[in-house]
Amino acid sequence: MADDKWGEVPCAFVELKQGKRVTEAALIEFCSNNMARFKKPKKVVFGTLPKTATGKIQKTVLREKCKT
Repeated sequence: MADDKWGEVPCAFVELKQGKRVTEAALIEFCSNNMARFKKPKKVVFGTLPKTATGKIQKTVLREKCKT
């Protein structure tokens, strides 16, 4: 997603399995403990991931969601 200082920063899109729950803070904490600091997402967006007819994730749609 766009950032004033860095240009772009990571944003995570998460589609949870039915019956599972997790918070944005818990995911960011997990990433902090297991990833480099610059790779840690600044924001987590929960919802259904848009897919093409062949099942690939539509990254362009996700990029548009970050802009708004």
